[in-house]
Amino acid sequence: MSSGYPSTSVIICAYTQIRWDDLAAAVTSVERQSVASELIVVIDHEPALLRRAVDAWPQHTVITNEQRQGLSGARNTGIARATGEIVAFLDDDAAAASENWLELLLAPYTDPTVVGVGGSALPVWPDGQAPSTLPPELLWVVGCTYQGQPTTQADVRNLMGCNMTFRRTAITAVGGFNPDMGRVGTLPLGCEETEACIRMTAREQSARIVFEPAARVNHRVTENRLSWSYLLRRGYSEGISKAALSRMLGMKSSLGTEAAYTRTVLPRGIARELGRGNLASAAAIVLTFAFVAAGYARGTLGKVATAAADDSARQLEGAAS
Repeated sequence: MSSGYPSTSVIICAYTQIRWDDLAAAVTSVERQSVASELIVVIDHEPALLRRAVDAWPQHTVITNEQRQGLSGARNTGIARATGEIVAFLDDDAAAASENWLELLLAPYTDPTVVGVGGSALPVWPDGQAPSTLPPELLWVVGCTYQGQPTTQADVRNLMGCNMTFRRTAITAVGGFNPDMGRVGTLPLGCEETEACIRMTAREQSARIVFEPAARVNHRVTENRLSWSYLLRRGYSEGISKAALSRMLGMKSSLGTEAAYTRTVLPRGIARELGRGNLASAAAIVLTFAFVAAGYARGTLGKVATAAADDSARQLEGAAS
């Protein structure tokens, strides 16, 4: 094992036995890292999965989510149990792509101003090929690195939830992840990572969030996420989440990255796909943006907490299916 790196706790949150094989692959990928770490598996209010995980990994810390159901509560439970200087988060359907994944994420912490470091996520498609409805600009829909993100190490506003690390003192100082934001089960809400990152950098003016694309994870994409229904539902939910974020933190601090993406990245993507004759890909970009805008408009009409967003997203899902 390599030495000289800060102590680290890797936290994997899981909520369903359907992903058991993926969860096991995630655990194995952490065990194979060149840097030793504490591994914490947090089960989100699923007793049968908790029993199975406890039996499978007695050598690791397997606990139940002690807070509100949802990804934010599960992550906060993991942070509370962690002992490492750095807390790392890996999704239950993602696996480190190499044995130096954690090493690459920890290297930037030699700079004391760095409070967070995250890596990239490569999609693992059901049949090995990306569908026409998901051009590179829309890979965020399935939780993967998308066109427009940095291709070399760079400072960024926020990290991707499936592959991110923070100084434990920094994330704890801002109260962890907001339980009023983020995914609950299969409901595709988000922005809890963005909100936490913004609060960390706002708290300390010199604080930096670093993106290291060489630290890769392979992120499985299931068949149900390839449909038009999921694409539009995910876009609508993202709009609701962005509205909640802008209400909490202000438009300028919360949506600057999205504004640049909309002005430059999306038009180039549409032009490229039209030039190639890929009408479905171009339409996917246009429609996803339209549904994000619709969700944002819905979210700005009033206070939209998780329950209200749940209602809106489920209504849309019924209409789209």
